[in-house]
Order: sequence, then structure tokens, then C-alpha cells
Amino acid sequence: MLADLRQNPWRLLLAINAAVIVGVFIHKVKLPPYVPYIHLLVDYHFGFIKRALVGAIVALFTDKVPVWLVFAISGAAWLVTLALFVRLFQKTFGFTAKTLPLFVFMAGSPYFLKNFMHTLGHFDIYGCLAALVLLLMPAGSLLFVATAALFSIILVLIHHIHLLMYVPTIITIVVIRHYLTYGITRTNVAFGLAALACVSALFFAAQFLGTMPIPQADFIAYLKTRMADPSREDLLQFAYIWYQPLAKEISDTWAWLPHNSLGIPVFALLLWLHTPLWRYFAGLIRALASELHRRLVIAALIGVSLAYLVMFAMVFDYSRWMSSWAVCMFLILHAVKMLPAKHETPLIPEEDKKTNLFGLVITLIPRVGIVRPF
Repeated sequence: MLADLRQNPWRLLLAINAAVIVGVFIHKVKLPPYVPYIHLLVDYHFGFIKRALVGAIVALFTDKVPVWLVFAISGAAWLVTLALFVRLFQKTFGFTAKTLPLFVFMAGSPYFLKNFMHTLGHFDIYGCLAALVLLLMPAGSLLFVATAALFSIILVLIHHIHLLMYVPTIITIVVIRHYLTYGITRTNVAFGLAALACVSALFFAAQFLGTMPIPQADFIAYLKTRMADPSREDLLQFAYIWYQPLAKEISDTWAWLPHNSLGIPVFALLLWLHTPLWRYFAGLIRALASELHRRLVIAALIGVSLAYLVMFAMVFDYSRWMSSWAVCMFLILHAVKMLPAKHETPLIPEEDKKTNLFGLVITLIPRVGIVRPF
């Protein structure tokens, strides 16, 4: 047993990751610094407003919302995301001793499942979940493009910032899995452009027309009628975000930029620790059989990254944005692996000491955080 672990420590790292995830969950439940409960209270009672879809769905089933429902809903989403990612990895790479390092660098990354556990109740995971479904479902018909459009609409209704966070990755997956694989026709191009126009129009409607139409005091009074425990007024402290204009969000972000940018060296270190994974990804791109495919994949990676730069300039939850960007890279990696290649890309080495050390360090890091690192 010990000899096997010395020869292949990645099984041990996988077990440590599982223990770390349990620890993050216990910490989240026992000592929650902030529970994003208010999103379950806000619905369409006063008309169309931004960030209200989840609350509207909850309102269909219950008039009073307990705090534990935050963990029930987000915990279920986390478990589904884990199951879908395991299925995707099995479909794309299979589970062998040689693919285990690759699995640990993705599934065990502090950017991914561990950080989603830390941010239980936040909306980021729903974009990842939608992308995983699109990576697993058949992509040969326009139903695939329609499903991607529907997912994008749902994500924008959950939170309009998904247009920058996960919709570009969903577009990339659609282009790779449908258009590059099955060909481009007038019909599917027209359908895709129409879908993109609808999603974009919905974003602008949510951003500029989705402001709460009543005074904030009346809004808070309504939210209290939805709470199982109205005395927990501390959970309503972020009600102002339904009134805050985009200009205020940007000014706040830039005001905090000098302080929050102190975390940039930590983000750079975390990216460096994933070097074996990035090298493998670069190898996949270089191995693509079509030069056009290589150029389009690189353009997509630049486009997704530029969307995150815009987010960095608008909202200061930097740790979340950095984590979601990395998750988008993991998802696009799987999509690229589905394209025709001229040769097989060597996997992450199992016995390289530096790679093993990097794997151990990212395994021991429990999360990246929400605003600042850790």
C-alpha cells in the first residue's frame, strides 16, 4: 500500500482533496462570514427586475424562506456539478493512473470545487453547471444551439453579469462542438446570431431596466414578509445592490482597486502552480489538426479573458472572478480535446518531482476566496 502511494501519490492527493472539501463545508456552515440569503427572497412581485429568477422559483414552492434553504439549493447544485464533471472527465480522458494527475489539477484546484464550496449560495456555479451539460450532450443539431441560448437566458436572469462570466465560454463550447465539428450553414449561423442577439438584449434590459421600482425601505419591508425569521435583518444588508447604478459599481471598484490589487501576486502564484495543466492545454492546442481551429481556439481564449478583464473593472469580487476564469479554462480544455488532433498530447507526468510538489500545494490550498485571496 505505502509502496503504491510512493509510486503514484496522486491517489493520496485525491483523498486529501476530499478531506479538504469536507473541512471547507463544515467551516462554511458553522462559521459563515456571509450567507447570500437575500437572492432567495427577491422575486418578480414588483415586476421585472435583475437578479430575481432564483427567488421567483423559490416563491413558487414556499412563502417563507428559511436560511438553511441557501445551503440545500447550493449544496445540490454543487453535488450535480461534481457528478457532471466526473462524468465529463471520464468521457474525455477516462480514469487511469496516467490521467489522475490531470484530474487532480482540475478537480482538486482551489479555483474549482473547493472554491464553489466556499461560495455556496453565490450564482457562479450555475454557469459552470450549464457549460458541463453542454459539454456532455449531443451537439449535432440546432437543439444544441437552442439549449445553449436557453441556458444563457436563464443565467442572465439569475445574474446579468453571467453575460461576461460564463456566456462567452458557452459560446466557445457551441462554436467548437457544433460549428467547427458539424459545419457552418446559413441556417445554423442565422440561428446562432439571433440567439446571441436575444441574450444580449436581455442583458441590457436587466442592467438598465431591471432596477427595483419602489423605495428601498418598502423593498426591505417586503423581503421581511418572505423571511422565515424576520429578525435576521443582518441578512438584508446587501439590498442596496438592486438600486445601485452601474456607474456607482464601477466607482466603488476603482476606489478599492489599490487595496484589492495587493492580491495580484497571490493570483499569479496560483496560476504558476497550475503550470503543468497550462502546458498540457497549450499542447492540446498545438496538436489540433486544423490551423483554423487553432486560431479560433486562441481567439476564444482571448475573448473569454477580455470579458473577465471587463468584470475586474466593474465589480471587485476579484477572487471569485479569478476562480471562474480558471474554471472556464478547464471547461474549454475539455471542448478542445474533442476536436480532431494530428497527434496525441502527452499527459501531465506522474512521477516528475516538481509536478508532484505543485499538485500537493494546490491540494492543500482550501480555496481562493470571494474578494481577496483566502
